[in-house]
Amino acid sequence: MKFVSNIEKTKYEEFVKSNSKCHFLQSYSWGEFSKICKGLIPHYVGVTDNGKIIATALLLEKKLPLGYSYFYSPRGFVIDYFDMDTLKFFTEEIKKYTKKHKSIFTKIDPDIIWSEKDNKDNDVSIPYDSKKIFNNIKSLGFRHKGFTKNFETMQPRYTFRIDMNQSFEEIESKFSKTTKQRIKKANSLNTKVRIGTIDDIEKFSELMIITENRKNFLSYNLDYYKNLYEIYNKDNKFILFMGSVNPKEILGKYEESLNNITSELDKLPKEGLSKSQNTHKKELIREKESVERTILEYTPYKNQDEIILNAHAIIIYASKAWVLYAGNHNILTNTFSNYKTYYEHIKYCYDNGIKMYDQFGTIGDLSKDNPRLGLHEFKKKFGGDYVEFIGEFDLVTKPFMYFIFTTLVPIFRKIKREKAKKGLKNEIC
Repeated sequence: MKFVSNIEKTKYEEFVKSNSKCHFLQSYSWGEFSKICKGLIPHYVGVTDNGKIIATALLLEKKLPLGYSYFYSPRGFVIDYFDMDTLKFFTEEIKKYTKKHKSIFTKIDPDIIWSEKDNKDNDVSIPYDSKKIFNNIKSLGFRHKGFTKNFETMQPRYTFRIDMNQSFEEIESKFSKTTKQRIKKANSLNTKVRIGTIDDIEKFSELMIITENRKNFLSYNLDYYKNLYEIYNKDNKFILFMGSVNPKEILGKYEESLNNITSELDKLPKEGLSKSQNTHKKELIREKESVERTILEYTPYKNQDEIILNAHAIIIYASKAWVLYAGNHNILTNTFSNYKTYYEHIKYCYDNGIKMYDQFGTIGDLSKDNPRLGLHEFKKKFGGDYVEFIGEFDLVTKPFMYFIFTTLVPIFRKIKREKAKKGLKNEIC
């Protein structure tokens, strides 16, 4: 076996995409993107045996003060984790390689499933022994960072995944009753979903900022999204799905509905109503009040033929898709165009032969006071399997500096994030 670096792009991609556990975060494009937008240095390394690649890793180097650095291999090595000879050799060689760059540690978070439940909360059988993989990794000196429950890690430790190797009717049947009703309502209001272009990135960025303010997370700037779109559309796919409504048309529907309700009320006797007529009258009054409230909501937009309410971005890599970002407006939410947009990119993935659809992140802490519980419940409604990954591992090369980095730096980062958040809010206001 031989350790190799600077693997040529075509050979690297060919090997990664041939692996059943491949992930877009292991792609050559993610390294290019990380260099441009995150200031990281990508290293494409691997192992060959008789000239044939048998393992690879994207190592992202983060430069630190005093010449130090750390490395991160997103979603881990592309390797057979049961092949201890190759895993041990690769780990030892990576340790030597990163030491030359004054690395404090190397982090991996393999795309290895620890547990999985279906949409009815039944355990799903995992087709490999994840505990064996866990022990194999730890035996080589990696430190497991724990079974975290929220978004403490570099990548989400939980997600929802839809297996696309079933009929679309089966996929739809697993949608929650509420989801089906809301998609039906969106269709009745003639909501539209189209695939966007680079010209839609600015609108997508705006909707991400709106969502960030509502959900309390920090989004990225316009250049970040533009670069991601351009880099991934060279070799793979970064697709925008733009959900919109026609307020003028919808307002007309509700005004027509109001006229029909009013007309039906006028037909009822003024006095001497039977019990059933009285019940019907109360129902009509409630319905009329609801429609009137809806008309008031739409009135400010009565002259607009289109308002884009949703902009969702998915990345397609090999035969898999990830819902990377979803920006949604705060207005006209009763159109449920968000649900329609999700439906359309699930359908798109199915129609284009995608085998796995990943909603890219949820929580493991399902307590009622968790502020992310709403996100979890929303994603759950689309019927995917609830997946828990094995977690993060650190391969430490400089123990003292690692202690400094893992105790003091998180405090500094928290302060920095709060300042950034405050500054962004002030700018928006």
